[in-house]
Amino acid sequence: MNDSVKRVTAALSHQEPDRVPRDDGYWAEFTAMWREEKGLGKDVDIHEFYKNDIRVAVGDETPYYSQAETLEEGEGYKIERDGWGMVKRVAQGGTFYEELDVAIKEPADLDRKPFDPPADDARYDRLTPSVERWKETDFVFCKTGGPYLRTAFLRGQTQFLVDIAADPAFVKEMVNRTTDHLIAIAQEELRRWDLYSTGLAIYDDMAYNDSLMFSPKTYEDIFQPAIKRMVQAAKGAGARFVMFHSDGNIADALDGLIDAGVDAINPVEPRAGLDVVKLKEKYGTKLAFVGGLCNSLILPKGTPEEVRAHAEYCLQAAKGGGYIMGCHSVGPDIPVENYDITFDVWKKFVGVT
Repeated sequence: MNDSVKRVTAALSHQEPDRVPRDDGYWAEFTAMWREEKGLGKDVDIHEFYKNDIRVAVGDETPYYSQAETLEEGEGYKIERDGWGMVKRVAQGGTFYEELDVAIKEPADLDRKPFDPPADDARYDRLTPSVERWKETDFVFCKTGGPYLRTAFLRGQTQFLVDIAADPAFVKEMVNRTTDHLIAIAQEELRRWDLYSTGLAIYDDMAYNDSLMFSPKTYEDIFQPAIKRMVQAAKGAGARFVMFHSDGNIADALDGLIDAGVDAINPVEPRAGLDVVKLKEKYGTKLAFVGGLCNSLILPKGTPEEVRAHAEYCLQAAKGGGYIMGCHSVGPDIPVENYDITFDVWKKFVGVT
């Protein structure tokens, strides 16, 4: 068992590790900016430089991965069908897209359009060498999406929200089909990569800054049971931990996530009203927290004094274990010097030079 596995396991078990673990992901644009400002070559790994402990490995979870293709390319745009069966127009170099068509247009499509087999080797083989390398030095979660957002990909997010209100029985059937598929993917990842001693991360952005994307009743009736099935299936297969990721304010979902067996949440966004120190005080050893740093306001726009005070505050959650420091996504809007302040605060706190 490497040092990162030991310390993350301790933190998620609400024990104080040898040092507070770290977990962040870096946009390519931030990494390029970081290399230029520090004069570093491509041989320097930003993950290792900032002493992160967690890697996330994800196979191709899409239900129609064999049908993904580019349909048209024009000046400044591309039209493609992705593995969720969605046809979308993407601007060249862009992140967002225009939705043109979806896989599930009516209930009968659930039976007319069966998913590609979860056990197909092509879903996993490309990543296997990286996973084996990461396991030597890091705590590695395997990853799938969750029942809300992945089902929305099949139906189209706007229409899916309409369906939740107008046809909950259809929604429940779609969610169950998606959940069955994601469970099978997770079990394949755990088995193929032997990640039982670490576990599964479920990524399901199901909230915005104020609340869940749907009512608490819909969460209780449809999505919490699906998440619980995923968690129980993973742990039943032998996964030690399950982490749940969602941007936004998921405060109304936390009790349900604990009931489902979730061990930790991420990214614990301050802009969405989630205060990692207060949540740690409220939930104690019922839930661990991965994140807590503000990557939308304080790190991009804060003064050095504000950034330092914020990082010091978040580290209060580390007492007694149950906390892993990070902000999840480090984009080019975050100045390198501000991110370095949080790293320096962490180094001083844990006694690392």
